[in-house]
Amino acid sequence: MQEAIRVSGLTKRYKRLTAVDHLNLQVHEGELLSLLGVNGAGKTTTVRMLCGLSRPSEGDAWIEGHSVLHEGAKVKPLIGISPQETAVAPNLTVRENLRLMAGVYGLRGEEGKEAVAKAVEEFGLREVLSRRAGRLSGGWQRRLSLAMALLGGPKVLFLDEPTLGLDVLARRELWHLILSLKGRVTTVLTTHYMEEAEALSDRIAILRSGRLLLTDSAAGVCERAGTADFSEAFARIVTGEVGL
Repeated sequence: MQEAIRVSGLTKRYKRLTAVDHLNLQVHEGELLSLLGVNGAGKTTTVRMLCGLSRPSEGDAWIEGHSVLHEGAKVKPLIGISPQETAVAPNLTVRENLRLMAGVYGLRGEEGKEAVAKAVEEFGLREVLSRRAGRLSGGWQRRLSLAMALLGGPKVLFLDEPTLGLDVLARRELWHLILSLKGRVTTVLTTHYMEEAEALSDRIAILRSGRLLLTDSAAGVCERAGTADFSEAFARIVTGEVGL
């Protein structure tokens, strides 16, 4: 399988704290990889470095063969980001948010209109097009944030806690949208919801104190931990109950 992301020795230090410690990782094209770990494990810091939002202290990563450290201008158009805090402008309507983001991606005129129309249909946004984003429910805001992240047609998508704070139904709806991207867009997802990682991921990377403990499928994680329950398997691994 062709490689979409390669991470080599990626490290981030903040004075005495090492948030990410010599991370080595590969993500295949079209794959959905979940980064899991307890608070402070280094998930969001890793995503920020891969997106070019934070400069590594050591190491490098390559998106579609381009260095995030040295080729940021080439990496930027290849990626889409849906951050932990939704990127929507609350005082703009859904339509205005989409048009604004299309402009950010350099999509103007007919090209921009086509991209917005496609996003509206794919993410079922027609019924809320004229509503201010800040007045939408959390589920609609997350849906809009995901649509905005995909407007530029990225090769790689980063989803940082995409369903945080959503109710069960809204979370399930967003799951279906994320699953529909498999095979088309390489996706890196961070989440604290074990059932989400188990349901969506092709592979799972578990971090502890900035270090990669393992990368495997959900079934493989359970097998390593000696239990059929994924949440229990994760707990056993991150607490060191299971030797790796």
